[in-house]
Amino acid sequence: MANPLLRVEQLTVVSSDKARRRLVDSISFDLQPGEVLGLIGESGAGKSTIGLAILGHCREGMRIDAGKIQFNDIDLCRQSARQLRAIRGRHIAYVAQSSGAAFNPAICIGEQVIEATLKHRVMPRQQAQEKALTLFAQLGLPQPAQFYHRYPHQVSGGQLQRAMIAMALCAGPELLIFDEPTTALDVTTQLGVLKAIAEVIRLTGVAALYISHDLAVVAQISDRIMVLQHGKMVEHAATASLLNAPQQDYTRRLLNAQGERRATMPSHQPELLRIDNISARYQQQQVLNNLTLAIPRGRTLAVIGESGSGKSTLGKVICGLHAAHSGQISLQGQPLAASLRQRQRQQLRDIQLIHQIPDTALDPKQRIGAQIARVLVCFTSLDAEQRQQRVTQLLAQVGLDQTLAQRFPAALSGGQKQRVCIARALAAEPKLIICDEPTSALDPLVARDVLTLLRQIQQQTGISYLFITHDLQVVREVADEVAVLFKGEIVRQGGVEQALTEPLDSYTRQLLHSVPEMRVGWLQQQ
Repeated sequence: MANPLLRVEQLTVVSSDKARRRLVDSISFDLQPGEVLGLIGESGAGKSTIGLAILGHCREGMRIDAGKIQFNDIDLCRQSARQLRAIRGRHIAYVAQSSGAAFNPAICIGEQVIEATLKHRVMPRQQAQEKALTLFAQLGLPQPAQFYHRYPHQVSGGQLQRAMIAMALCAGPELLIFDEPTTALDVTTQLGVLKAIAEVIRLTGVAALYISHDLAVVAQISDRIMVLQHGKMVEHAATASLLNAPQQDYTRRLLNAQGERRATMPSHQPELLRIDNISARYQQQQVLNNLTLAIPRGRTLAVIGESGSGKSTLGKVICGLHAAHSGQISLQGQPLAASLRQRQRQQLRDIQLIHQIPDTALDPKQRIGAQIARVLVCFTSLDAEQRQQRVTQLLAQVGLDQTLAQRFPAALSGGQKQRVCIARALAAEPKLIICDEPTSALDPLVARDVLTLLRQIQQQTGISYLFITHDLQVVREVADEVAVLFKGEIVRQGGVEQALTEPLDSYTRQLLHSVPEMRVGWLQQQ
C-alpha cells in the first residue's frame, strides 16, 4: 500500500498546567488520498483538539506532549511557525465549527473566501474570484455574484457556514478538516452541503477528517469512523461495520441516542406571549411577512425552516433586538416596545435568549463565572457570596464542573460554551426563553441531557420556550406545537403530531425527507 497522505502516531495533548491532564491520549490513525475518517464523541472528547493539532495549533492551556503527525512524509510537529503557515490554507484547510468567529465583519465575504488562495499565490485574482462564484453555486448560495459582495452580518448563519466551506476549498488543498460543518444548518441545506462535500471529495481525491456529533451525518460521508471518549479511542472501524456491529458499549449508546417523544401538555393554558401581524425587514429586504403566533404558559412552540426563512429574526424581534418591524407583541397582555432599550426592566428579565453561536455570545476576555454572575447583578439582589453559589448551581444544572467558572471561553469546547449560554439565560429566572438552536453544537448524549434539563425546568417553573431549530427529532422531543416557516411566512402550524404527519404540504415533506438516516448509502439515494 502507498504511503498515507496523513499519519498520526501516538498523538498526546496535555493541559499546560501542573496537572498535565491528558486531553488527547495516544491517538493513532492513517488517511489515504480520497479517504474520509469520521471522528465521533461527546463534547470535550478531543475531536476538535485532534483537528487543530494536525494544523500545528493548540488552544490556550494545551500543548502537544508526544507523538508524530506526518503529512506527505513531513513531520508537522517539527515545523517552524513559518513552515506551518505555508501549509495551512494551501495544503491543509480547516472548516471551523463557528462561522461567526471565522469571518471578519468588516470585509466582504467573497474577499475573505479568496484570501488564502491569493496569499499562497495559487492562482491570479480573477481566476480565484471565478472559482469562489463556482463554489458558491455548488454549495447552494443565492445569487453568487451578489453574495460575493455581502458582509457576514447580511446573511444567515447557514449561508455563512457554507461560505466558510467555500473558503476552505478555494485553494485546492489535499486535506480538509471539517469541524462540525453542518451543525448550524437546517436539514434541507445540510443535505445539499453534504452532497456537495461528497462530490468534491470524489472529484478531487482530497482526504478529509470529518468531526461531528451527528453519527447519521458522519455515516454518509466517512469511509471509517473513530469513536472518542475522554481523549481516548474507544472504537475504530469501517463505517458499515461500526453501524451494524458496534463492539463497545459507549458506541452502542451513541447509536441508540434517540430521545423520547414529549408527552404533550394540556392545550388550555393561558397565553404568555402573543405576536400579531409581525412583519420584519433588513433594509429593503422583507424577512418576516405578517406572522401571528401565540405561546401559552408552560408550553413550547417550535419554529422550523431552512436557513434564511426568518426563524432567528423572529426570535430577535421578540427579544427587542430587531426593531425594524411592524405589528404588535404582547407579554402577559402588556404590549412590548419594539426596541430593547424602551422595555421595562422586568420585561427584560422575563424574556431571555440562548444564542445559536456561543462564540459570538460570550465575551472572550471575561471568565465564565463572571459572565453568568453579570445577569444576577442586573436582575437580583444577591450579594457576592450568594452569586458565587448560584453560579455553581447553574453550572451543575447544565452538566459543567464548577472549576469552569474560572476559565475563559477559549478553553472550553463548543458544547461546553453552549451550555454556559443556557446557564446564563436561566440565571434571570425568565418566563420565556428564546432557544435559538441551543443543542445544535452538542453531541447526542449531552444534547439529550440538556433537553431533559429544559423540560424539567419547564415542569418545575412553568416557563415557556420558543424553540428555533432545524432538528426535527428535537422538535418531537420538546415541542407542544410547531410552526413551519418558509421565506418569512408560516406554511404549516399546529400540534406536533398534526403538523408533521400526512397530509403534508410540499415544503414540510421536503424537510422531513431531508433528515439523514443511520445507514450507509442514504445520501447517495437522495
